[in-house]
Amino acid sequence: MLNRFTLILALSLSPFILLAQEAPQVIPLWPKGAPGFENRRNEPEQAKDYWVRNIHNPSLTVFLPPKGKANGAAVVICPGGGHRLLVWTAEGIDPAKFLDSLGFTVFVLKYRLGRDTLSPYTIDIHARQDGLRAMRLVRSRAVEFGIDTSRIGIMGFSAGGEVVDMVTFNQVPADQKAPDPIDRLSAKPNFVIQIYPGPLDIPAIIPKDTPTTFLLAADDDPCCSISVMKLLEAYRDAKVPVEAHLFTQGGHGFNMGYRSKLRSVHSWPQRLADWLWDNHLIEPVNSTRPKVMY
Repeated sequence: MLNRFTLILALSLSPFILLAQEAPQVIPLWPKGAPGFENRRNEPEQAKDYWVRNIHNPSLTVFLPPKGKANGAAVVICPGGGHRLLVWTAEGIDPAKFLDSLGFTVFVLKYRLGRDTLSPYTIDIHARQDGLRAMRLVRSRAVEFGIDTSRIGIMGFSAGGEVVDMVTFNQVPADQKAPDPIDRLSAKPNFVIQIYPGPLDIPAIIPKDTPTTFLLAADDDPCCSISVMKLLEAYRDAKVPVEAHLFTQGGHGFNMGYRSKLRSVHSWPQRLADWLWDNHLIEPVNSTRPKVMY
């Protein structure tokens, strides 16, 4: 009787055990805590509904592509939330699942929030530091995750787009004498994806070696449509490859478009997938793209 009971219990718990086993891996950016704030690394995060805040131990949450579908490319995602919180589900988990379905290894960044309640952090120092460290950390673990170090991109939503700008346009050479070998690696992305990026840290002139970029927003976005226009102009002046989409409607914060009744907004991830294909980021350059019938 006991054995039968044990078997029934094991079977009833197996879905929960499986879910636990499949929980995404979380990698702290610094094993001992963020520099200067090591004593706060064990403070618990606050999470509710769609958001996460009170981040003192910045980290990367890993989403692996389906078995046999990995394409060797990776993306670091920076969710938005006005630097007060992170829109974790709709701008972290949802885009991660979309990109890993295309074969990408995805790392969702929990960066420190300069506008959180009683925050000791500043956006231009600590959020930027976290973004740079995230890119270097992914490069340092390329062999472990089967990543091509020439195909590591960064993606941002809203305030997360400001983190992307700080990483993309404020590069400093890696310190080859840094005590931590991770800090000796390049933080420069190989491609950039910006979804209604915030207005901070947009330079008037961008470097000519800026990587190819995908920009998207809605024209009626009171916050961030102008960001896309400014970035587009800067990219064109620098003659850097760029693709931009500006929808008539959609406002701000439509995330992956899944809940929108607007057809253009609802289907925008397909525009991104097309761009990734056309720039050989879903598959290496020497691969054969399947024929698509329209």
